[in-house]
Amino acid sequence: MTPDQAYSQVYGPGSPFELSEESVLGETMSVFKQRPRSLREVLSASAAHGDKEYIVHGDRRITYAEHLELVARVAQKLRDQHGVGAGDRVAILAANCPEWILSYWAVVSLGGIVVALNGWWTRDEIEYGLSLAEPTLLIADERRLARLEGDDPGMPTIVIEEDFAALEAGDTGNLPEQPIDEDDPALILFTSGTTGRPKGALISHRGLIGFIQVTQAAGFYGLLLRGAPPNPNPLPMCALLTVPLFHVSGLFAGCMLNLALGAKTVWRSGKFDPDDALRLIESERVTQWAGLGSMGPRVLNHPDLAKYDISSLSNLGGGGAPMSPAYLKRVTEVATNGAGALSIGYGSSESVAVIATNGGEEMAKHPDSTGRVNVTFELEIRDASETPLPDGSEGEIHVRSPYSMIGYWRNPEATEKALKPGRWLATGDIGKLVEGRLYINSRARDMILRAAENIYPIEIEARLERHPDVREAAVIGVDHPELGQEVKAVVVPETGASPTTETLAAWCGETLASFKVPSHWDVRTAPLPRNAAGKIVKTVLTGESSGVGIDE
Repeated sequence: MTPDQAYSQVYGPGSPFELSEESVLGETMSVFKQRPRSLREVLSASAAHGDKEYIVHGDRRITYAEHLELVARVAQKLRDQHGVGAGDRVAILAANCPEWILSYWAVVSLGGIVVALNGWWTRDEIEYGLSLAEPTLLIADERRLARLEGDDPGMPTIVIEEDFAALEAGDTGNLPEQPIDEDDPALILFTSGTTGRPKGALISHRGLIGFIQVTQAAGFYGLLLRGAPPNPNPLPMCALLTVPLFHVSGLFAGCMLNLALGAKTVWRSGKFDPDDALRLIESERVTQWAGLGSMGPRVLNHPDLAKYDISSLSNLGGGGAPMSPAYLKRVTEVATNGAGALSIGYGSSESVAVIATNGGEEMAKHPDSTGRVNVTFELEIRDASETPLPDGSEGEIHVRSPYSMIGYWRNPEATEKALKPGRWLATGDIGKLVEGRLYINSRARDMILRAAENIYPIEIEARLERHPDVREAAVIGVDHPELGQEVKAVVVPETGASPTTETLAAWCGETLASFKVPSHWDVRTAPLPRNAAGKIVKTVLTGESSGVGIDE
């Protein structure tokens, strides 16, 4: 099928994702003509999945029908016993668990705003998040409440282990019925906070529904373009979730998108364990898993991998940055459908929906690209004066869509810097467009300036990770009195390997200009510090933050 034919079937008149133009927050934008107007509508539609399993967590299994009943009961009690209504903020502070998911759907069905607190935060960070959001109610587990050392959090609190069973009990109720506008806020999601205090992105029902529809449409279009059947895997859809619910991948993709698709979601709590991930892939017949950060390589390179049956896996995804060449190669070796298993998405808390996607054979041919820009998004590469640049030129990525955050909660200064006139979002990422494909080089703040030369760490990191003795690497800038900055590499070798810095420098020098070759090295055995998104927290490597709670 040609691209034009596939486009017409997916996005043309009368198609499932037919496009039209409407005013969104005062700006004319491309939207999907047929769409739910609230997350409650998305939830109600899940009744069609009936007795299929939705949530698997430890020994607990919840079907779609049971989930709908439980959400209705929890919503009723939150409204009647705790006064939660439209616009009220309810904070959730807990590990991945069914109660987190039930609370989320109950609050947004009431027209309330979920405040997704980072479950890895320390006491100071928890107190900061609560003081910023000022929720009327806190739903938390005992372990995270213990970080407050017995002090009152300052608002009524539902302790999951003690109080939540009572919320689930009772007669079957109905979902709330009060009106919800699609531009009403539904969620405050905190930025990953790799530098400075995290900001709370205020996200609407429209934005979250946009995430679901953009992802569905891009997947449908990709299948048609490749001539693949609508369901290339005969097994029921089953997603393994090893990312937290307070993160985009856990909440947007794991909880919401999979509900819309009728998939089974298998959740893990606690520190990542590759052995347990392999056990679950085998026992639950997992078909898709996003092994963010170091999780994917730790599973696919596990010494006991051959002992497990992972033949069900048909999709191995990622996000945030291109996968390392070594990992891409390993996926094609291990996954049952080879290169067809690969996929990556590029987006952020602020963009809400996925800006660009790459997958299958396209990704195998262009592994350094994050893919083509998704429908309903506009994208420009701009210079420092915010002037759009031509294809092939590097600059800051700016995007516009109906889904971008409303703004940063109670932070007008930061909102003004991020949201430009016309609701263009400045992503803070440096990249370029080449033949319609987006390439990301670095976060703007990560760029190293050495003797007036711009150096993008990702280029050096990718080269280092191609070395057979290197498991993972991070590149940062260090101050220099004359050059401004020099390049430093932090390297974690493969188990049993002992590469010398001279060897690694020579390896880099084979393909990189001399000014890009690291002049400072730190070879260590401990894994690199990562946040909930699987991204390396470079402020820990530079000594700007302690990294407490990074890998809990």
